[in-house]
Amino acid sequence: MIDVERHGEIAVVHLRAGKANSMNIAVLDAIGHALEEAHDARALVLTGEGNVFSAGLALPELIELDRRGMTLLIERFEQAMHRMLAFPRATVAAINGHAFAGGCVLALMCDARVMAAGKCLVGLNEVQLGIGLPALVVEGIRARLSPAAFGVVALEGRLFVPEDALRVGLVDEVVDRSALLERALAIASARGAAPDAYMQIKGALLAPTLAAWHRTAADEREQWLDTWFSADAQTLLRAAVDRLAKR
Repeated sequence: MIDVERHGEIAVVHLRAGKANSMNIAVLDAIGHALEEAHDARALVLTGEGNVFSAGLALPELIELDRRGMTLLIERFEQAMHRMLAFPRATVAAINGHAFAGGCVLALMCDARVMAAGKCLVGLNEVQLGIGLPALVVEGIRARLSPAAFGVVALEGRLFVPEDALRVGLVDEVVDRSALLERALAIASARGAAPDAYMQIKGALLAPTLAAWHRTAADEREQWLDTWFSADAQTLLRAAVDRLAKR
């Protein structure tokens, strides 16, 4: 499902959870296990397979869950994203393809993002499905993006081709697909040269983000669940599931 390979002192985490790398509880737990396995690496690169980095939550599996089931799912999602965000070493997302919604969130939790050039799309399109953003995602957006990008990225939920994603700050670099992993490894190697110093600085920079998340997580989680179970969201989500079933 998720493999950890070593390139010298750098861990490369490969998402291999089906053709869309969609996230259910098993995948979210596997992300956490992969990070535990990579704990002794100097840096980490996260990437997917084929033309998909991750399509986000596994909607066909989740659409029939009741509020209790979705509460468990979103708690595990936040736990996995927190582990990625707070991973003490340098983390680089090598975005090999589409990164929708939760897939884009996963990339944003990394310290740096490199995307393959081409026709693939990346973005936080939750609002287009009628659902909100959990507190950790909101705090991650504040930490990673400029305020000028909040509107088009979060409030409009646009999906961006690589060059436009670079322009709004969703990714830091766009490279040829053939050079994606090599470039991600180079960034990881440079940032991992002094891992203890990197860990201290990263922890200090993230401290306000994580503190804000802890203050608001419970309330925002309930508000997120309200959006998921709203009539508008259920109509849009079920339409999305129907489109997926026809492909």
